Amino acid sequence: MADQPAAPHAAARPVQVTIGPRPEPVHTVAVYAFDGMAPFELGVVVEVFGLARPELAGLLAAPWYGLKICADRPGQLLGAVGGFSLMAHHGLDELAAADTVMVVGVPNAFSGEVSPGLVAALRTAHERGARIVSICSGAFALAAAGLLDGQEATTHWRYAELLQQRHPAVKVNPDVLYVDNGPVLTSAGSAAGIDLCLHLVRSDHGAKVANTVARRFVVPPHRDGGQAQFIEATVLPVEEEDDGIARSMQWALDHLATPLTITRLARAARMSDRSYLRHFTARNGTSPMRWVITQRIAASLSLLESPEGTVEEIAAAVGFESAATFRHHFGRTMRTSPTAYRRAFGRGVA
Repeated sequence: MADQPAAPHAAARPVQVTIGPRPEPVHTVAVYAFDGMAPFELGVVVEVFGLARPELAGLLAAPWYGLKICADRPGQLLGAVGGFSLMAHHGLDELAAADTVMVVGVPNAFSGEVSPGLVAALRTAHERGARIVSICSGAFALAAAGLLDGQEATTHWRYAELLQQRHPAVKVNPDVLYVDNGPVLTSAGSAAGIDLCLHLVRSDHGAKVANTVARRFVVPPHRDGGQAQFIEATVLPVEEEDDGIARSMQWALDHLATPLTITRLARAARMSDRSYLRHFTARNGTSPMRWVITQRIAASLSLLESPEGTVEEIAAAVGFESAATFRHHFGRTMRTSPTAYRRAFGRGVA
């Protein structure tokens, strides 16, 4: 029988080579979910980090976040307050591997119940340099992992005393909205979680992006973390309320570059100085002049992100008496200098 010709070799599959810069990795945010959780704080995290953001086209220098909802067991069906359930598709290994890890609560702060698996995942994430964030009673999980020892931290005012008793090494501050300690951040409950999430966006992407996200959220773009979380104020019936405080605040925002005093603000509200100071503080949880400073700092952020103007010119544009005063208040509020902020977030600034 004649020899058969050898079968040709199968054609080799071509190797695909990508030429050019590799796509920038997505910053992963992982949030811990558990059975019996209240959905508000989880919803805040999903709203900020999980939604598509077409409104940010052209504003982002890096990709938007990738969100993962994690539980002790992936695929676990979790009941939520209000009579519905949700399923978390990711487990604690992916929580521990995320760039930002968020704990928005614990099952029962008063009982001290914290998942051992969560504690281990938080320690692993912290050791590898992840950013660790808590909202409301989530601070109990961070404290159980030892991540708050020797640091200032906050939680919902309702839990502050209990957190201090259970974890005496933590410096609990019950009077602020959030505390930024660099890789570990804590916030008070509910709406303070929005403030902290916007603070994270501002830190990662700059003030203009954070302001755009806040606009879609329909909330103020910036509340100072040191603002009081609990304000004693009487809610007046609408027909009896002369909203002079709100009128004065809007007037101040329209005149930030001019010298602002208690007397000028009180005049805009049609009140005496003493009455204005009392009513403003009761309503906003901060003094009028501290609020003005915060608004001036917020107004300076977008100017610092632009290559136009010196620090001295920006200080004058937002109403500070001098660049030195601007630098002082900027450092206290933002934990960095105007020059360092511009270097980190400025567009087209060397």
